[in-house]
Amino acid sequence: MQKFHFIAVILAALVPGLAAGTLPAAAFDAHAGYYYPEPQTREVYVSGLAAAPDTGKKSRAAFVIGLAGQQQERNHIIGYHLFAKGTDLEKLIIVATGDGQYDTLYRLRALLASLTSMARSTEIFARSDQPQDLNFLDFCKLIGFTQVTLSNGRDVAHQIAVQ
Repeated sequence: MQKFHFIAVILAALVPGLAAGTLPAAAFDAHAGYYYPEPQTREVYVSGLAAAPDTGKKSRAAFVIGLAGQQQERNHIIGYHLFAKGTDLEKLIIVATGDGQYDTLYRLRALLASLTSMARSTEIFARSDQPQDLNFLDFCKLIGFTQVTLSNGRDVAHQIAVQ
């Protein structure tokens, strides 16, 4: 996260009125208003990793399907749904399933932190030299997601461009 913080500080200095960690509204978002409200906050996460060469649309679909299947097998209600959208399933959408969950930016970021534990158990992370230094957004970069949107499904949405 240190890389992100550095970039956010530079952006905040260059763009008047820009809060560290957030970016102004972006261009048209076809999924806003359908899966989540228009994002109030946006940020850019720059990962030091490259997308894995053996990942693509199928691996992103398999990730979403596999995670849902694991949770069903465990009869575990997780409090959110994952969707892969976009022409190449390059956009990950995470939406809360109940009221009072993930209703602040901090709770959305805590969800990302909890997803980091899940990501560290994957084979693709195991191939990394130091999986303990990576987070869920690095995992997203590895499997080719370019955007992650988190929402409480009512009135809060946060969007992250993954580069």
